[in-house]
Amino acid sequence: MNGTDIPGEPKLDAFLDWGRDLHHQGRFEDAARAFELILGLDRDNEEALIGRNRAVRRTVPRWHWEMLHDEERAELYDRAIRRAVAADPDALVLDIGAGSGLLAMMAARAGARQVVACEGQPAVAETAARVVRGAGYDDAVSVVAKMSTRMRVPEDLPRRAGLLVTEIVDCGLLGEGILGTIAHAREHLLTPDAVILPARGRIIAQLIESEPLYRKNHVGKLYGFDLAPFNRLSTLEYFDSRLHRHEHRTLSEPVTVFEFDFATADARPQRTELRIAPTAAGRMHAVAFWFEMELLPGIVVDNAPGHDSHWKQAIQCLPEPLHVQPGEPVVLDAAHDGECLRFEVAS
Repeated sequence: MNGTDIPGEPKLDAFLDWGRDLHHQGRFEDAARAFELILGLDRDNEEALIGRNRAVRRTVPRWHWEMLHDEERAELYDRAIRRAVAADPDALVLDIGAGSGLLAMMAARAGARQVVACEGQPAVAETAARVVRGAGYDDAVSVVAKMSTRMRVPEDLPRRAGLLVTEIVDCGLLGEGILGTIAHAREHLLTPDAVILPARGRIIAQLIESEPLYRKNHVGKLYGFDLAPFNRLSTLEYFDSRLHRHEHRTLSEPVTVFEFDFATADARPQRTELRIAPTAAGRMHAVAFWFEMELLPGIVVDNAPGHDSHWKQAIQCLPEPLHVQPGEPVVLDAAHDGECLRFEVAS
């Protein structure tokens, strides 16, 4: 059966047009629902399948699949979750930013009797619930399609949770709002003595020389034209990249920028001055930085250069390359607003 030979074809055509209009308006979640209505009547309707997939791709980032295949990250989280659940199997577990439901199911598999997984993206939350049911853990794991900051006890959470599990971090640690999210959870969703996993986080930075990376964010004269004005659209903050896949030289040792204890940290802006001693002369094109997260003592997840963590590394290019040499410290102002870290060369 297809969209050309089923009863009610004009009605389906109207729904197809409606879905396309919603997509063009940028209402991707509504567009996906419109195409779902068609698929409820004709599950093989090719136009609806393609339309739904196009809408979902605009709301569900591609990194979900790479993250799920990050075996090192999964094994470390599983080890930490097993240890935390073994210490208190009766504690209600809250998984914030549940995605596929993987960490919530790990908690249930480890023996947690009740797990609430919250996911703010409706299509992802619905799919996570299907994954949980398919794995046979729906007796222990419930999925709430809400941002955690909109959850309330007891409406969405039967009681305050004794274990929080989350990995809402980007390559620069702060970009998915982990500071504010955990601070809100501590105040509204967790017991006073709740275990927070990850427990701590640290951001580490290094000066680098890399013309290839600099060219990913800057342009000059090319093909007989001066394209430099296009740089007004370049990224002022950071972008993600696998440092070891680009030719580069390190110009300093790694230095710690900020450290966070998630039992007490909040999203208030912070600023610090770094005096970094160059270890080699060169043209500093960028600051590369990454994180270390201590899930529990002795269990650390990181995205340091040199391996293929799905998080990659954060790269912030300078507006112009800076010549550096040993004996002349580079002074950087580092500041974050609770969600984004940015460096500036001090004047």
